[in-house]
Amino acid sequence: MLKVVSKSTADTEALGERIASVLKGSEEIALFGDLGAGKTAFTRGVCKGLGVIDGVSSPTFALVNAYRGKYPIYHFDMYRITSVDDLFAIGFYDYLDTGVLIIEWSENIEDELEHNAIRIRIGKTDDENVRIFEIEGLDEYADIIG
Repeated sequence: MLKVVSKSTADTEALGERIASVLKGSEEIALFGDLGAGKTAFTRGVCKGLGVIDGVSSPTFALVNAYRGKYPIYHFDMYRITSVDDLFAIGFYDYLDTGVLIIEWSENIEDELEHNAIRIRIGKTDDENVRIFEIEGLDEYADIIG
């Protein structure tokens, strides 16, 4: 597991860009973290690193936002998802292996994540600007990412 400390939103976005540089185009990136942890800021960085020029926003109400860059990117919000039936209803399984999936609130679907998903836990600290990123699944890229 890699641990990376982010001291600002800019740091969080830069981490996303570094991770984007090692992606192959069909990864599932599962984000775990409380409200305001930096999940969408991280996603903005990944999208920027993959060449997305459109604005990136939380898919809270849409449930999924699609972006076009080097690879298709599908940004999910699972906050309101409570069952496998909900995943089928939003077409989640149809997106697998079609691009990079970035999944906010992965806590709610952890049993449905692929075994090789990149898991990123974002922890808040006493300093409102500092976040601790614990990254599983990218150890071989430690020199690039962290």
